[in-house]
Amino acid sequence: MKKLRVGLAQINSTVGDLDGNATKILDYASRAAASGCDVVAFPELALTGYPPEDLVLRRRFILDNLGALNSVAERAPHDIALIVGFVNLDGDLYNAAAVVANRQIAGVYHKQLLPNYGVFDEKRYFQAGTEAPIFEIAGVRVGVTICEDIWRPDGPHRAEVQAGAEAIVNINGSPFHAGKLNFRESMISARASEESVTICYVNLVGGQDELVFDGGSMIFDERGGLLARAAQFEEELLVCDVNIDAIADARGQRERDNEAPARIVVSSTNVSYDKPAVAPRIAVRLDQDAEVYAALVTGIRDYWGKGGATSALVGLSGGVDSSLVAALAADALGSECVTGVAMPSRFSSEGSLADAQALAENLDVRLEMVPIEPAHEAYLQMLEQQFAGASPGLAAENLQARIRGNVLMALSNKSGAWVITTGNKSEYATGYCTLYGDMAGGYAALKDVPKTLVYRLSEYRNRVAGRDVIPRTVIEKPPSAELRPDQLDTDSLPPYEQLDPILELYVEGEQSLEEIVALGHDEAIARRVMALVDRSEYKRRQSPPGVKITPRAFGRDRRLPIANRYKGY
Repeated sequence: MKKLRVGLAQINSTVGDLDGNATKILDYASRAAASGCDVVAFPELALTGYPPEDLVLRRRFILDNLGALNSVAERAPHDIALIVGFVNLDGDLYNAAAVVANRQIAGVYHKQLLPNYGVFDEKRYFQAGTEAPIFEIAGVRVGVTICEDIWRPDGPHRAEVQAGAEAIVNINGSPFHAGKLNFRESMISARASEESVTICYVNLVGGQDELVFDGGSMIFDERGGLLARAAQFEEELLVCDVNIDAIADARGQRERDNEAPARIVVSSTNVSYDKPAVAPRIAVRLDQDAEVYAALVTGIRDYWGKGGATSALVGLSGGVDSSLVAALAADALGSECVTGVAMPSRFSSEGSLADAQALAENLDVRLEMVPIEPAHEAYLQMLEQQFAGASPGLAAENLQARIRGNVLMALSNKSGAWVITTGNKSEYATGYCTLYGDMAGGYAALKDVPKTLVYRLSEYRNRVAGRDVIPRTVIEKPPSAELRPDQLDTDSLPPYEQLDPILELYVEGEQSLEEIVALGHDEAIARRVMALVDRSEYKRRQSPPGVKITPRAFGRDRRLPIANRYKGY
């Protein structure tokens, strides 16, 4: 059997760490060579880290990235080809893949389809490529494409197949959102069966600011069947033998080898004929709650790790949001690196303090107690004249939140620990949060997590532990900010079971009021929710970054003007 042994190196690159990324690429190349691979592919822009954003506008960065690529080529193992993502300078800038073999750069492919939607701004930085050479690797004709190139049925992979490619290697930096792996797998399966070609899809893994990359690298055969799949959210070298004879049999007369625009011989000898077959690995896919939880842990871990921080502060109120954030932080950084800070006021219930203490014990995190009542009373006295003659109301409530924000930032300044805020997407969407108060911090872990999902993730964390790490009382009690007597979230917002579906339709689906009402939602509630979302844009612009887990996250995905008079409701 004619075969090609492919390695997909699903690695976690760090933006700007050219030397570190090059070292990791060489390490995985050595592992692939030891596994008998003919070729090993790395993710999109693996050398620079993804996305490098405006770093690519710095000429020194581009030249250093080219120097790092040359260093990889000079130190790469023999008898294996490497496909490495980098930024190429060829009259202009290109998102590129280098094919490295025999310690030389044998050829380069330039990405042709540049995404410019959602979180992507590639037309800001790169020119589109126009050529698609065929690389002969171990006697097998291989086409190389980059990410978006494979998403369209008429992408450059089609021309490569028509030119004789027997396998397509597609390198990716495809960000996570819940359920995206399902879509990727369906899409890659369709492309493979449409063209009767094996597609080897390698994806980045790890966190970068708001984005998380979930890996899930995969190989689909010429009939659209899954051959191999890597784990989600873990670095891994996926090794698989591709049956080239089966591709030729399935394709029959469809191959038009004489149309090849260019063929670059990388290595002509196929040494995989006589190798014992490797058992393909098909990693078990995570269910939706598990993958979202893993994404949040990954985002926190890499934001801290790549940013150079080692410890975190979480304001523990005894509520479900702060409890989930503390659990995520402990799982991401280790319990010894997390400190919870309880900051009771005159309105804090004994039950909430007890819940915060129980959670800290269950997670084995340190708990600091900093009562804010002295500062709260001082503020009220200081503002007595200004507040005279009217109920202090919301202004007085927000004083407490801002005092707590000040306490957390003071502790952060003193200790060097970064603050994780605890607000969720439902709150950020409707403005049910306080600027310079509970929004103060370095990272908003739940910024893209609706409240109803917060409850699901809390239940998931307890199931995984086999016990109630997050106390049942936290999950079961009505949510409250505890900024005034007997306060409940439902005093200010519709119940979350009503609120979150409307938010999903308006924020993620861009549905109109008429469309939302037609789906069965109350018109008055929908109108009110939409108005709250629009009025709160200025708050969200001042919020910390947070992990993207939905198709349309605030910040990178959803970009609306703050000064805006259009109302569609």
